[in-house]
Amino acid sequence: MDDLQAIRRLKNGDIGGLEILIARYQEQAVHTAYLVTHHEPMAEDVVQDTFVRFYENIRNFDETRDFKPYFLRSVVNAALNAIEKVNREVLLNEDLDVPALESLLARAASVEEQMEYSQLKREVSQALEKLSPRQRAVVVQRYYLEMSEKEMTEILDVAPGTVKWLLNAARSRLRSLLASERNVE
Repeated sequence: MDDLQAIRRLKNGDIGGLEILIARYQEQAVHTAYLVTHHEPMAEDVVQDTFVRFYENIRNFDETRDFKPYFLRSVVNAALNAIEKVNREVLLNEDLDVPALESLLARAASVEEQMEYSQLKREVSQALEKLSPRQRAVVVQRYYLEMSEKEMTEILDVAPGTVKWLLNAARSRLRSLLASERNVE
């Protein structure tokens, strides 16, 4: 069953349609939210809330849109909102539990390559943690969700120059952080 069929089932009151979408996209959505929040429980809550909001507003979903990009964009926005809420309530950014970043590349063939890969993952994860939530969000949208700058402009409701500036600032900061990490070794 494809996404459109699942959505139509859901629109007809069959909760099985939502079960299909959850089974298909939950893992990727949690990973996406985690890349923005760097807090696994928060990422899981964000995804659950996003699925619930989708279910509650299913009648308004435009069936001509692809579900996956729509849903993952909703997850990124919800993750940003969750971070902002936490930051407003209590300054917990330094206290967040940061588990290891999930695999971003295929497994390395040799033990040596696996060790280098593990080190690189740690370095990238640590560098991403040091970015602001907005910078992490644009990095996730651009490089993980493969969104165009135009799509990001529409989703973030900002000027195209702002998206370019955020991406440039995030890339520069990541380069600097990763270079300084390499120089320490």
